[in-house]
Amino acid sequence: MGKRPTLESVEVRGVVMPLRRPVVSKVGQFAEWPLLLIDARTSDGVVGRAYLEPYLAQSLRYVAPAVRDLAVTCVGKELDPIARFQANRRALNLIGYGGVAAIAVAGLDMALWDALAKAAGLPLACLLGGSLEPVPAYNSNGLWLTEVATLADEAAALVGEGGFGALKLRLGRTRLADDLAAIAEVRRGAGADIKLMVDFNQGLSLGDALDRCHALDDQGLYWFEEPIVYDDLAGYAHLTKVLKTPVQLGENFYGPRDLLAAVRAEAGVYVMPDLTRIGGVSGWLRSVPIAAAAGLQVSTHLYPEVAAHLMCVTETAHWLEWQDWADPILAEPFKVREGRIEIPDRPGCGIDWNEDAVKRYCVDV
Repeated sequence: MGKRPTLESVEVRGVVMPLRRPVVSKVGQFAEWPLLLIDARTSDGVVGRAYLEPYLAQSLRYVAPAVRDLAVTCVGKELDPIARFQANRRALNLIGYGGVAAIAVAGLDMALWDALAKAAGLPLACLLGGSLEPVPAYNSNGLWLTEVATLADEAAALVGEGGFGALKLRLGRTRLADDLAAIAEVRRGAGADIKLMVDFNQGLSLGDALDRCHALDDQGLYWFEEPIVYDDLAGYAHLTKVLKTPVQLGENFYGPRDLLAAVRAEAGVYVMPDLTRIGGVSGWLRSVPIAAAAGLQVSTHLYPEVAAHLMCVTETAHWLEWQDWADPILAEPFKVREGRIEIPDRPGCGIDWNEDAVKRYCVDV
């Protein structure tokens, strides 16, 4: 590759877009979805692109300044995502590895990796030593805590969006009977053979989780995701021990040590790091080998475009969570066929902005 280019500037913009299917879950209800767009421009004219999903529109106002502050320390330096990641993580020693600062580190990291792969003329998966293979995915674009009577039609539509054989369903309604009815309706619409990953979005106490999950343990569900608050590793270990259905957690791991703590606690059967909390591409590359060494399969949470590349180089790659929530501002959204996300043969992560859409949904940050 020769001498690497240097980072010249970082531009940060915010957009807020309507969701086709509003989120209705135990953690909140959202009709709109915010993204923070990051453009890292290098000395050779390459622009590395990434986005962050901070859940709440008002969070854009906190995350954007953090990304800008980090960028100041990187501008003028050689394009070296690993070195920048390590330096930025060290900068968190005094304020902690979680929260907004860690999310900013991850966002900048993803943009720098995209720029480096573009400078090399390679897709990110290939730069990392892998190849472009379709990645098995489940559709997570719906099936929220909405009216049970609507779920069959919605499940059928979700299957049809990409020939999916697996869907995510949110559970944790007040009555067990309503959760059971939701499962039945989804299978009626999607077919009896559909794989159902169910997510409680941390909505249950440990006692309620034991009661509800035991009651659902014979439903043939693929996994129970985050039944209880994310940091109760002892509670997760107990659930993992007494339930037949595999327990899934990990979207709230802040870096490799959090994943290691969960592995040591035997807190789940599966893990699913989120790129913004685990530390972007660099954090993923440092974390998922821990899961592989323990024999745990690794799925993804959000960020399907970048995550698809990383699954191609993940030893125990399992499922990619598919959402199309960023599609309205992408110039060429990724395609899904026969339940697999297809990675385009383009340098970098394969994302570019639809600037007309960005202008339409732009907000001040």
